[in-house]
Amino acid sequence: MGLPMDPGVIFRSLPAEAPLAMPTQSLRQAPKRVRRFASSPAAMGLRRLLVIGGAIVLTGFGAREMYRVLAVNGVTPLAVFMLALFVALFAWIALSFTSAIAGFVSVMAGGGRRLLAPGTLPASRTALLMPTYNESPTRIMAGLEAIDEELRGQNASDWFDIFILSDTTNPEAWIEEEKAFLGLRERTGGAGRVFYRHRAKNTARKAGNIADWVGRFGGAYPQFLILDADSVMRGDTLVALVRAMEAHPDVGLVQTLPIITGGTTLFARMQQFAGRVYGPVIAHGIAWWHGAEGNYWGHNALIRTVAFAEQAGLPELRGRKPFGGHIMSHDFIEAALMRRGGWAIHMMPGLEGSYEESPPSLMDLAVRDRRWCQGNLQHMAVLPARGLNWVSRMHLMTGIGSYITAPLWLLFLLSGVLIALQARFIPPDYFPSNGKSLFPQWPVIDPIRAMWVFTGTMGLLLVPKLLGMFSVMVHRNLRRGCGGIFGLVVSLVLETLIAGLLAPVVMITQSIDVVAILLGRDSGWNAQRRDDGGVPLGDVVRLYRRHTILGVLLGIGAWAVSPYLALWMLPVVLGLALAVPLASLTGRRTWGLALRRAGLLRIPEEMHPPDVLRRAVALYQQAWGEPVADSVTALLSDPVLLAAHRQMLPPGRRPGIDPLNVPLLTGSAKLAEATCLETAWPALDAAEKAAILSDEQALKRMMALYSGDPETVSIPARRAG
Repeated sequence: MGLPMDPGVIFRSLPAEAPLAMPTQSLRQAPKRVRRFASSPAAMGLRRLLVIGGAIVLTGFGAREMYRVLAVNGVTPLAVFMLALFVALFAWIALSFTSAIAGFVSVMAGGGRRLLAPGTLPASRTALLMPTYNESPTRIMAGLEAIDEELRGQNASDWFDIFILSDTTNPEAWIEEEKAFLGLRERTGGAGRVFYRHRAKNTARKAGNIADWVGRFGGAYPQFLILDADSVMRGDTLVALVRAMEAHPDVGLVQTLPIITGGTTLFARMQQFAGRVYGPVIAHGIAWWHGAEGNYWGHNALIRTVAFAEQAGLPELRGRKPFGGHIMSHDFIEAALMRRGGWAIHMMPGLEGSYEESPPSLMDLAVRDRRWCQGNLQHMAVLPARGLNWVSRMHLMTGIGSYITAPLWLLFLLSGVLIALQARFIPPDYFPSNGKSLFPQWPVIDPIRAMWVFTGTMGLLLVPKLLGMFSVMVHRNLRRGCGGIFGLVVSLVLETLIAGLLAPVVMITQSIDVVAILLGRDSGWNAQRRDDGGVPLGDVVRLYRRHTILGVLLGIGAWAVSPYLALWMLPVVLGLALAVPLASLTGRRTWGLALRRAGLLRIPEEMHPPDVLRRAVALYQQAWGEPVADSVTALLSDPVLLAAHRQMLPPGRRPGIDPLNVPLLTGSAKLAEATCLETAWPALDAAEKAAILSDEQALKRMMALYSGDPETVSIPARRAG
């Protein structure tokens, strides 16, 4: 490793502690402090009236037209049910449409940067936090090193400290993290500003990870920025965020708009194209009418430490999982609580230089969505909390709605099929016995008006995409970076068609997730894949066979009722019937790279990568090409790494106070009976390995087994730090 560290010298992986209290907040008692924010844009009431009022008007018009479709001569209970679903879903679409119109105006006017303040260097220190959970250490350190180089290029590195906050449970990944951390320190010369901490217990997951840092070190940093494992940010962007917060003392959080980059599979490239072309219009729209009541997406956002500490301590929700326990999707709640406590929450979508990556396949998106679905459904327990701003409640309802709408769309489609079945197979009652009418009641649906309602609904869905495309076309560099006018138009059509086929697949998957969560099934917490989206065909078939069967049955049933119904259902039927090949092909790099060579689904950051992205990729590829030895062997054979590992361990168990560590007891017993490490280590489970790597005496026994001489092993005593 090359680090000149004497095993007897104190090794500090963390700075001196600066505790900051972070009390748990009550959802039943609201703070009394309410104030108007100096940082809030002007005319917020008018802005919200235009967006929300416009959506209400559109919804009212759509509801009236749909009523006329279903009630030519009266409505049935099934039609009333379908109308109610339509109104709820159309309102969702209408609000997105009016918000996108506002966003388009903001993009064209160059908005989304109003908080920026002059100045080239910060006036205070900032902590860059990298929470990690069983992620690739190589990827994480490559991104952090690229960010550090950017800050040095801005002469600002002395104002930023980096914290790698590990919640990793995989014992081998833990050792790899420590080795990568030592390497990062050596390459950056960051002994006084690059730090690492591994939590022995992952209490409250990511939210608990951040809260632990705030409680131990938050007092030394006026603000901190949370990164994700795939996050990269430019140095000038980080400096600009800090300067903005320093210039506006009422601001508690500033969220950037991360641009999705680095996609190689067809699915990931679709996501990054959509995010780059349509995303700014959407983000500018919500920033325009949210104002100082913005939202938080969990990463690539700068947070005022005092605001977070005093207002964002999350309570445990009552009841069992999946609704009770620790809050999973913590970011929306933290933003709502900070706003409730009198802090402004802003978004700056016009500030460039913030990047992230997309899940590489539909299967990976489904894994992430399952966890997010449970987290957002948990928010139903937070909605009644006292003192929340009404816009914050809208954020929570939006998160809930993003998953509840999937089963609503499914019910809407099924109710349409049932109405068609009713018209086909149930004889009409022209002269009902319980009514007094001289004229027959014809059970007719207006097909012409239905076509126009469908066309209008599709228009509201497609217009934001067209606005995004136009906003790119008028900027020469963006237009060329997306493949020119021809490449941009063809890419938009291609992305829309494939996304349209995938939409019913996602609808069914999310509907299954919602039902499973409502039945009490916990989603767990799994690490996310971030590279290749390839999955064996057998696994794809297992995951999507139900979608395929449903699609085939819907197609057969629709055709049996009417060829016209089959034609109306064709997009849904095709998407579901082709779920297996769609999921498999869109998760492959070959298709994504072939479209890249053809000039399709391109984005400017791919054609002309920013220096920080180019450097992060180069560092990752360079480290990835190095041979990786067995992590435990690397630990025991490297005195420097072993000494650092031991000095970074948490305090040992306090007899009579702390509970017994059962995995440590069983693992130590296995080691005591073993004669060599080669046979002992594979016999341990993951919990036993992690417990042994956390205990000095167990480490000593491991070293004895590794050296083959249990009586002569000497390991330096652990020091503070």
